[in-house]
Amino acid sequence: MTRFSFIITLLLLVSAAQAQQSFDVKSPDGDLQLQVTHGDQISFQVKHKNKLTVKNATIALDLGSGKVLGKDARLKSNSINSKEETTSFVVSSKDKEVTAAYNELILKFKEKFSLEFRVYNDGVAYRFITALGKKNIQVYNEQLDLDFPEGSTSYFPKEKSMYSHFEQEFIYQAIDTIPAGDFCAMPVRFDAKDGAAVLLTEADLYDYPCLFLEKKTTGGFEASAAPVVLETRPLKGRSDRSEEFVKQADYIAETTGSRSFPWRVFVISDDDRDFVKSNLVMQLSRPNTLKSTDWIKPGRIAWDWYNANNIYGVDFESGINTQTYKYYIDFASEYGLEYVILDEGWTKTTTEVMESNPDIDIPELVSYAKSKNVNLILWLLWHPLDKNIEGILSLYHQWGVKGIKVDFMQRADQYMVNSYERIAKIAAENELMVDFHGAFKPAGLRRAYPNVMTYEGVLGNENNKWSEQITPEHTVTLPFTRMVAGPMDFTPGAMANAQPLNYHVSFDRPMSIGTRCHQVAMYAVYESPLQMLCDAPSAYLEDKETTSFIAQFPAAWDETKVLEGKIGEYIAIARRSGDKWYIGAMTNSSARDMELDLSFLEDGNYTIELMKDGINAEKYAEDYKKEQKTLSDNKKVTLHMAKGGGWAAIISKK
Repeated sequence: MTRFSFIITLLLLVSAAQAQQSFDVKSPDGDLQLQVTHGDQISFQVKHKNKLTVKNATIALDLGSGKVLGKDARLKSNSINSKEETTSFVVSSKDKEVTAAYNELILKFKEKFSLEFRVYNDGVAYRFITALGKKNIQVYNEQLDLDFPEGSTSYFPKEKSMYSHFEQEFIYQAIDTIPAGDFCAMPVRFDAKDGAAVLLTEADLYDYPCLFLEKKTTGGFEASAAPVVLETRPLKGRSDRSEEFVKQADYIAETTGSRSFPWRVFVISDDDRDFVKSNLVMQLSRPNTLKSTDWIKPGRIAWDWYNANNIYGVDFESGINTQTYKYYIDFASEYGLEYVILDEGWTKTTTEVMESNPDIDIPELVSYAKSKNVNLILWLLWHPLDKNIEGILSLYHQWGVKGIKVDFMQRADQYMVNSYERIAKIAAENELMVDFHGAFKPAGLRRAYPNVMTYEGVLGNENNKWSEQITPEHTVTLPFTRMVAGPMDFTPGAMANAQPLNYHVSFDRPMSIGTRCHQVAMYAVYESPLQMLCDAPSAYLEDKETTSFIAQFPAAWDETKVLEGKIGEYIAIARRSGDKWYIGAMTNSSARDMELDLSFLEDGNYTIELMKDGINAEKYAEDYKKEQKTLSDNKKVTLHMAKGGGWAAIISKK
């Protein structure tokens, strides 16, 4: 090699070294290691305890006309900082306050954008931040190409369309068996063969579509999103609630040029309990925007639609009428429930939502409920609400109702994401709480607008009316998947319970798979600041022992401890409200013995009131036994759950 050739080669090597840089950031406890690489592309990988968890992730924002933020980007500066933040929540479905440390990497580029990475003990998150001026920009694609270690598996909630209720089973399967082109909404979970698991979701989602994840022909995954919707028309046969897209743009968002984009959140652990404990979505979302929040009241709801208003033992014909709802109100009042919901059928028609049907007197019901210390929540379709949000919600406020249940959004494009915020904002101006049904998962809006109480976006109990999908395996998978994103309106409390051999589908008289105590335990396990009692008041009144027990469980919590948990198999959670602890344990289709360590309790003597599966629960699922005893000095509790069973307890200091 000549001297000239040597110099050229050396210069090329130096240039390549300068062109590709790596930045390493660890979690405060050292278990998570993030390595970000910047060259002609920007990518990263994540290790957990020195084992690959995210093999590779390549990220970019495509703004069209060849402008891609992240491709051939010129690094301007970088910094790594250590921080600790305490986050308080107006409405808490898990913990009232969280203190968490993280290490932060900020990369600033000459193309007027930056990337922010955070590494917590329980996960990694990143987001793009642009400084491109006040004029709008169009985002044509957000690149997130993901590869996981060989042999990884997934809990994959496959979607058939981006027009969806987002109510899917989390199917456990090897990644290499997922066909190319299959896609899912978030959250989605991936488990490394010999390492930790990763749950991917998003936070601080505003003015931007939800991301989906699609299997690539090359074996990995890539992000996609619904395009901007330009024109729709009603769908024949379902014109009040469903639509088809006539025209869509070739970009996914049009938004301001200077903004922070949603966080891409990777919750990571080799302990399944950590997924249930994680508060990352709320921690990473913008804080409360409301000046007054005293009127926001979590609570339990007597619900009508699941049980088709099948009340009995009364001297009037049940149905969607004033007498029936007075019966619901009386029941709610007797058991201290805060709310009664009027679901589909109370309006004049499904599109005329500012008048009630002739058999319903809303002012009379509001007045009657108020006299019983109960409040009303009204269901309505999204389509008529979207056309007149201010007028409708102002009227409902004048009537004196306290909340709305908005249904059949079925979309996750930019317009729909913005619609959620408009509804939240105008509802807050009218002191109305919001329950989103037919909805995508929570993604941070409820922290900024704490009147947003809960979301459906889950394959919940209502599916008992038409399917056999709500199995014990499904119900003990949800806490480690969908619930990681936030509260879910699963609607527990079925009083007709059966083992699979005796289970049958009935739309008007549904039953659940699993034991009575499996349903009861959900009041501690499942998070929802508006928590339904799904069955008919008459059914609850037939078993006042169960009902009195359920009615003691609050809908919001000060503190959560996950005692035991393995995805798809079992879970045990302890939650504190005030000075009482509430515990729920659930198992899949296998009977299970468990010992719970309650040493977190302060010193002192405690009484424990509990419900457990009866000795015959594996043959007759409604069999249970209720007990009250003194907690032993060692603060340990042993329990047995039947197949599809559960266990629940209330612990009080003497």
